[in-house]
Amino acid sequence: MRFIVITLITLIILTFSSPLIGHADPGVSANNAVLIEQSTGRILYEKNAHEKSNIASITKIMTAIIAIESGKMEEMATASKKAIYTEGSSIYLKQGEKMKLEDLVYGLMLRSGNDAAVTIAEHVAGSEEGFAYLMNEKAEWLGMTNTHFDNPHGLDSDTHYSSAYDMALLMRYAMKNEKFQQVTGAKSFKSENREYSWKNKNKLLTVYYKYCTGGKTGFTKQTGRTLVSTATKDGMNLIAVTLDAPDDWRDHMQMFEWGFAQYDMEPLGGKGFIDIELGSKEKIRGYIQEETMYPLKAGEKKAIRSETSAFENNLTWLSEQIIGKQTYYLGDEPITEIAIYQDGQLKEPSFIENFISVFKQIFRMG
Repeated sequence: MRFIVITLITLIILTFSSPLIGHADPGVSANNAVLIEQSTGRILYEKNAHEKSNIASITKIMTAIIAIESGKMEEMATASKKAIYTEGSSIYLKQGEKMKLEDLVYGLMLRSGNDAAVTIAEHVAGSEEGFAYLMNEKAEWLGMTNTHFDNPHGLDSDTHYSSAYDMALLMRYAMKNEKFQQVTGAKSFKSENREYSWKNKNKLLTVYYKYCTGGKTGFTKQTGRTLVSTATKDGMNLIAVTLDAPDDWRDHMQMFEWGFAQYDMEPLGGKGFIDIELGSKEKIRGYIQEETMYPLKAGEKKAIRSETSAFENNLTWLSEQIIGKQTYYLGDEPITEIAIYQDGQLKEPSFIENFISVFKQIFRMG
C-alpha cells in the first residue's frame, strides 16, 4: 500500500513539474524570435517576430550571399585604410593586403570580421554606400518589409534594422545556395594569407548542438546578442532567429527541439497525373512533377484539403506549359500551391477550339 501511495505521489509531482510536450510553446529569453521550416517557410513559433530591431552582425548573412552571387569569389580584393580601421571584430587585415574574396567571406562569417565586410563591399560595389544599395535592393526583392541596411557589418545605426522574421526569410534564401551552405557550415577555415585557421564563433555548430548546420552570431552593447541558426533532423530543416537574447544558445536549442517534436514533414500529395475540371463535364489531364511535403502537427493532416483549377489559356498550351494549379488548404487557410503541367499526351487544339480561344481574347481586349 505504501509503495502505491509513493508511486502516485511521484506521478503527480512529475505531471505538474514537467512541461506539457505537444502543448507549451518553447520559452525563450529573446525579445524577438521566430522558428520556420526552411522548404516551405511555415512559421512554427514566433515572438514579436515582425518588430523592427537592431540586428548587429547577423547583417553579414546578406553581405555574404551578395558576395557569393557576385561571381567574384576568385578575385583578389585589397583592404583599404577605411576597412582596417573599422571598429569591432576583425580578421586583422593590413592596409593594402590582398585576399581572395572567398577567403574574406569565410572570415566574415566565421570570425565576424568587420574589416572583411568593408573590403568585400568596396570590392563588389566600389563603396560601402554602393553595397548598401545592393543590400536594400535584395531585401526588397526577398520581401523583407521591415528591413533597412546602412552598412555591410551591422554596427549600430538608427536606420540599420530588420526583424526576426525578415532575417529568417533572408537565411531561407541564402541556404538555397550551395556555396553559402558550405561557408556557414564550416567549423574552421584556413586562408592562404594566414598561418592559422579561423574557428567558427557559432558554438551551436562547433560545440552545443549536433543537429546544427550553420548560422551567424551577432553582438553589440546597444543591441545585445543576436543569432541566426539552422538545424536538420529526420528530414526536416529549421531556421531559428533571436534578437536581444541573453541566453541565445539555449533559446535556439529549445526552439529546435520543440519544433522537431511538434512537427513532421508530411506528404500532401504525390507526383502523377491529375484531372482538372474545365466545365460541368469537360476535363483536362495534367501532371504534377514532385511530391509535396509540408510540416504538420499531429492531427493537422485531417484538416488538409485541396482544390485544382485550370488557367484560362489551357487551350493554347505549349510544351512544358503550366496549365493549372493545385492549392492545399489547412482548414480554410491556403498553405501552398503546386504547378500542374500538361502531360504531353494532350491532343492539339482543334480548329474550332482555336477559333473560340482567339474570339474570346479579341472580345476581352475590347
